[in-house]
Amino acid sequence: MSDPRSNAAHPVNARDWSRVLTRYRAPDPARSVLELIVTLAPFLATWAVAWWLLSYSTALAMLLALGDAAFLVRLFMIQHDCGHGSFFRSKRLCNWLGRAIGVVTLTPYDVWRETHAIHHSSTGNLDRRGVGDLPTLTVAEFRAKDRVGRGLYRLVRHPLFLFGVVPFYTLFLQNRLPVGLMQSGWRYWLSAMATNAAIATILTALVWFGGWNVVLFIFFPTMLLAASTGMWFFFVQHQFEHTNWKSEADWDVQDAALEGSSHYDLPSVLRWITGNIGVHHVHHLASRIPFYRLPEVLRDHDALADSNRVTLRDSLGCARLALWDESAGRLVKFAEARGLPK
Repeated sequence: MSDPRSNAAHPVNARDWSRVLTRYRAPDPARSVLELIVTLAPFLATWAVAWWLLSYSTALAMLLALGDAAFLVRLFMIQHDCGHGSFFRSKRLCNWLGRAIGVVTLTPYDVWRETHAIHHSSTGNLDRRGVGDLPTLTVAEFRAKDRVGRGLYRLVRHPLFLFGVVPFYTLFLQNRLPVGLMQSGWRYWLSAMATNAAIATILTALVWFGGWNVVLFIFFPTMLLAASTGMWFFFVQHQFEHTNWKSEADWDVQDAALEGSSHYDLPSVLRWITGNIGVHHVHHLASRIPFYRLPEVLRDHDALADSNRVTLRDSLGCARLALWDESAGRLVKFAEARGLPK
């Protein structure tokens, strides 16, 4: 029996892949509502049980709060789809749902949506680094810095800093202002300030009805673990060995999407928690595909399932990659960079 899937003739380049993937773009409204319910309801229920447990055991309450971070990560993935206009057919509905979830994730939706769009339009471009990405230097740029500059970059790229300090800074400080869009108009200031006001109202209510323990032992643990998890996934999606960085003259947005984004092949439970965001090369090629349809793409196209595949075990080694070697076209560790010719 012949294979009914569309693997017989693979597209030969990123542009052809983009055209093929347009047929997966249509969201299913009923499925979108279901995905929202099965994410939001457990998140709120777990929060409520953790709050109740706080009267009996702080340790158990914190443990449950940490578990609730999984649902918060998934809520952010729904917010992410809203930002791409892929969760519902109505752009307005996507935007208002995204703004509401942004209060829960402490992320001003309109600010994030704009900086994330910049990320999509510039990923892998050596001449357009700085917004919506992680600090990444070439080997030559690193060597050109003085001792202090190299030391600071080593600090920024250290896993404890990247996945400990940076998530805290992003969530509680950077997100409070329209960083990157400070002079881009009132819309982004309104997004940040309105989100801040809503968060302040919720925190005031939590302290009023539950005391500071609810904030310290439930709110903060959930938020920080979710933020660190999100930072890890964002890192692996673009900071793998054979990613792709090019100068403006040689850069193409679709090639960068296909070649510079990973397929983070995860166990099924982690795929569910992260809203299939590990299928990142497909997402960058066709960002209007709802997250719940991304597995269809891999099912129908083996070439994409095998492309840029990074397993959970492989990803652990990515944390030590820090510099782009332009001559070899790959990310390398600091130790490797020392042995490269000057």
